[in-house]
Amino acid sequence: MVDVTTDRDMAERRALLALWAVPGLGPRALERLRAYTRGELARLVACPVREWVGGAPLPVPVRRRLLEVPELGALADRVLERCAAVGMGVAFQGEAAYPERLAGTEDAPPLLFYRGEVGPPRRRVAMVGSRHPDQGFLPFARTFARQVAEGGVGIVSGAAAGVDRACHWGAMDAGGETWAFLGSALDELDPAQAKLLPHFLARGGVYFSELPPGVRASTTTFPRRNRLIAGASDAVLVLRAGATSGSLYTAEAGRTQGRPVLALPGDVMNEGAAGCNALIRDGHARACLSVQEVWRAVGFHPQRVVPPAEGSSWREELSVEARGAYQVLDRVPRSFDEVLAGSRLSPAALTSALVELELSGLVIQHPGRLYEKV
Repeated sequence: MVDVTTDRDMAERRALLALWAVPGLGPRALERLRAYTRGELARLVACPVREWVGGAPLPVPVRRRLLEVPELGALADRVLERCAAVGMGVAFQGEAAYPERLAGTEDAPPLLFYRGEVGPPRRRVAMVGSRHPDQGFLPFARTFARQVAEGGVGIVSGAAAGVDRACHWGAMDAGGETWAFLGSALDELDPAQAKLLPHFLARGGVYFSELPPGVRASTTTFPRRNRLIAGASDAVLVLRAGATSGSLYTAEAGRTQGRPVLALPGDVMNEGAAGCNALIRDGHARACLSVQEVWRAVGFHPQRVVPPAEGSSWREELSVEARGAYQVLDRVPRSFDEVLAGSRLSPAALTSALVELELSGLVIQHPGRLYEKV
């Protein structure tokens, strides 16, 4: 998969790859080095590091780390060997495998490591949320993501437990495209991510990371990877977020990058939805009430709809909670309390079930929280 050595700009890219593998050397430091070398990083490969690092405009800690590297070329070779060992590709800005939308953002990494086959350009939406949402929400998130993907829109998320992973599965259920940006190197996956990877590779998904081989996830890597999730997408949708959810970083990154930001409203008594409700209240996100609104946000008009699998029905594609709530409803509007009394669901689970039914086009909500079958 790694084809850097055959490129005509081999020396330039080898220098870039080696420098990117040095801890603490980020996009801004690279720009200073480019200016220092008059736009020719390849000049740094041709001589030992100790001969040029003293005059380079770099922080002292970065210089010290560079002095541990005799030559950039040897470091680039080691990185490429580790990539090849796990089937990891390297995508530089401007190459087809590097997300075009991301390349246009401030602080975009000069290269990405990836596993999978990057497909053709398309509209994509970041769909993110809490690792531990309220009961019954994950089936809804998976169904909603599947419906978005059925229109041909790619789903981008972070492969984290909870809502992120449910959205990836929803995209794969539809036979659609899904990308995951990770907070670790691709050779340092946690057990759950490693288990999910074969499904991605078999169904056209892609794992991305800006981190070079050997870097493990930490509390600092996750917030930074959120800017990549937003940057690679045409819009950001926060499905479920508490007041301190990490997915709010993705929403903030989307706002900074000029992406439309949407949030799914939740019950005001549900602390797990407090972050989404606050985004809407403060004008930082538009309320999202349908799949069609997601399509409009990314500027897309569906060209295809993937039908349910043969032998399945719309009932089978609903969560257990949504099917139970649907049985209680009728063509006469009923209040939330009436539906709650007729079901065996908690108020939070019923709220999620009713939202799922509304988004599936099976239920209409009238003013005053009255619900009616379509």
